[in-house]
Amino acid sequence: MSDRRQQSSSRPNSVGQATQNAATGGPTPPANPKPLKQPSRRWLIVAAALGTLIAGGVFADYWSAEPAGAPRRYVGRDACIDCHREQTESFLGSDHDKAMDLATDETVLGDFNDVTFEHDGLVNRLYRDGKRFMVHTEGEDGTMQDFEVKYVFGVYPLQQYMVEFDRSDDMPECDVARLQVLRISWDSRDHRWFYLRPPDVADKLAADDPLHWTGIAQRWQTMCADCHSTNLKQNFDPASATYHTTFSEIDVSCEACHGPASLHVELANKKSLFWDRRHGYGLAKLKGADPEPQLQTCAPCHSRRGVMDPHFAAGPDYFDHYRLETLGEATYHGDGQIKDEVYVYGSFIQSKMYHKDIRCTDCHDPHSLKLKFPGNETCTNCHQHAAGKYDVPAHHHHAPGSEGAKCVNCHMPHTTYMDVDPRRDHSLRIPRPDLSVSLGTPNACSHCHVKDRLPQIATEHRDEFQSKEYSQWLLAAEQDGAATIGTDGETITELMRQTDRWCDDACEKWYGPTRKKPLHFAEALVPLRRGDPQAAKRAIEMLTLDDQRVPAIAKATLLDELARQGSRAAPRVAAELVGKSGQHPLVRSTAASVLAMADASTGKSKLMKLLSDESRLVRTSAARALLRSPAFGRLSSSERSQLEAVLNEVHEEFMAASDRAGAHMGWAGICEQLGRYGEAIEAYQTAIRVEPKAVGARTNFAALLEQIAPGVPDGERETLLRRVKTLRKQELPLLARDAALAPEIAGIQYRYGLLLYLDGQLDAALEQLEKAARLEPENQDFQTAVMLLKEKMDGAQ
Repeated sequence: MSDRRQQSSSRPNSVGQATQNAATGGPTPPANPKPLKQPSRRWLIVAAALGTLIAGGVFADYWSAEPAGAPRRYVGRDACIDCHREQTESFLGSDHDKAMDLATDETVLGDFNDVTFEHDGLVNRLYRDGKRFMVHTEGEDGTMQDFEVKYVFGVYPLQQYMVEFDRSDDMPECDVARLQVLRISWDSRDHRWFYLRPPDVADKLAADDPLHWTGIAQRWQTMCADCHSTNLKQNFDPASATYHTTFSEIDVSCEACHGPASLHVELANKKSLFWDRRHGYGLAKLKGADPEPQLQTCAPCHSRRGVMDPHFAAGPDYFDHYRLETLGEATYHGDGQIKDEVYVYGSFIQSKMYHKDIRCTDCHDPHSLKLKFPGNETCTNCHQHAAGKYDVPAHHHHAPGSEGAKCVNCHMPHTTYMDVDPRRDHSLRIPRPDLSVSLGTPNACSHCHVKDRLPQIATEHRDEFQSKEYSQWLLAAEQDGAATIGTDGETITELMRQTDRWCDDACEKWYGPTRKKPLHFAEALVPLRRGDPQAAKRAIEMLTLDDQRVPAIAKATLLDELARQGSRAAPRVAAELVGKSGQHPLVRSTAASVLAMADASTGKSKLMKLLSDESRLVRTSAARALLRSPAFGRLSSSERSQLEAVLNEVHEEFMAASDRAGAHMGWAGICEQLGRYGEAIEAYQTAIRVEPKAVGARTNFAALLEQIAPGVPDGERETLLRRVKTLRKQELPLLARDAALAPEIAGIQYRYGLLLYLDGQLDAALEQLEKAARLEPENQDFQTAVMLLKEKMDGAQ
């Protein structure tokens, strides 16, 4: 065999090889080789025909394609495993894989070995009943009862547990009835039970409180389901106020991110040389030069948003399905840093990384969800410099290996939510203690160094602040910044400002003239919210910028704040923005809303055009704005028809949350404006039925009935007015409850005062109205209401 190999290897295979062999003494070809036989014309014709046939067949194979509207169905992860084993192995055990599950011995992490756990004077018991996991706790009627835990929710750093209510005997096994999430939760990190309190609620929750574990704020379908399952269909029936919820997979599986995979599977199994020229792989295209398809696929579950259309199925259509929250004061700090839990996307689109086309999978493995590299390598994998520009003390001025030397602690400081879950701020910003000094915004330096002030805190307060993280110091300063806690009489605010100045001085010393202090939108937004008369001009200047200094979410926030402050320039600026090409849908949507303030001529010309915008977000915002605009009364019948066509999309948006009273109240209000009173009445009745303990629907319903009463026959009018009185009586205890739960919110106190007045309780009404006026002394409506009621009461004496 070796001889054959040698002969084979020495055989010349080209003219060049033969020449080389001759030069080296190897075998040479015959001196007069026999000429090759030339193919006949017949064979040439046959070969050409055959080649044409093959080429035609290949082209036909390529050209054949599934129709443009080929249906796509969810087929489950089992259809993916055979071809995608490596990705499946990474996915198994990930947080997506364990987002939700049935309660079994394998999935339940909490201790149900007949243990007790106390909170707010309640002695709760967690135990087993055969294979069932049970909890003895307070039910929705206020009594202690036994409940079966049917599902687990999440895995680390905490796991929550869910109980099913309202399940009928004839409900299909695959349907899920109303699920409520217990506030008694398991700390997976420290292996202990803890009670997950609502933010800023120290007292025991009443059983009828919406925040109680049996209330709507803890309802799986309302608050959680969409982002913890695949292909979820809420299937709420407003007529019976019941759920028949379904999903194709209980957790966040392959098709949650890649879209329904039936077409992909069909194409993969076809005997074809090509994927489909029309549909590609038959899945959402998440790779490529444009990062938006991937980012917008992750965004629905990683953003604070409302749902416009619940049929999103991966891809770059986020703003046709979701209404992203802007940088509200309750959710973000004035410079856009995270305050409440906002789930990443709203932060990330502020960042320089976003504007440089970085996407989620540059840092995170898309299947295991883990970081691609340990520690600082996640950052230095891209930020590489021969001289080690970043991961060295010359840059961060901290000891190598210390907390201050970790990139994330300076550029992605954390805030802890749900008591045990620290989340990183994905706006990836340069620490700006200089803005903290001038504006009072947070900064990553003070995040660590605020505890340097502990020796200055009086002994009786020191332990309390020792256990607080930076976000809790900020909250304490916001709620009671004037409280004296220092050994020399310093307030919380003063101690924190000392830290900010110390950090700012340190940065000035470290970086000197090279220190980066780029223009920041907070320099307009924070003063604008404080009522600074010069801030509006600064905000308008920033709204002309189209770069990362004023990202789209900040631009939308600035414009909205201009309108909220009553700036006369806001409609003009909004009109300029909608007429400027390349503006983000978020900006155009906010501009559309602000155009409701414009004069009738401007409002009509701009808003009618926006009704046909390519973005659903912009169209629906324009439709709502038209209803509030003076232009609404000037619409022709054809223009009104165009408006009502878009209002159908608005109705779909409301009904995406059909289990909430607010959705039906919002639609009722629109129907009132359109003069469709019968539909409005039906919507108010539905609001009361689906959420009987919510405030607002009865008051608005009563006002509508009172409005239409003069036009009904005498006999019916008396019955209708009695119903008005009944509705207001029913609303009083609900509004009294909310006024007591939110004593610092002026609007609720004002509404309660008005309802007391309508009920004839004048003294109690005056007390509430005066309270509202004290809370917001600049609100003229509150002051006027107090004055008019006093005049009425004085005149009656």
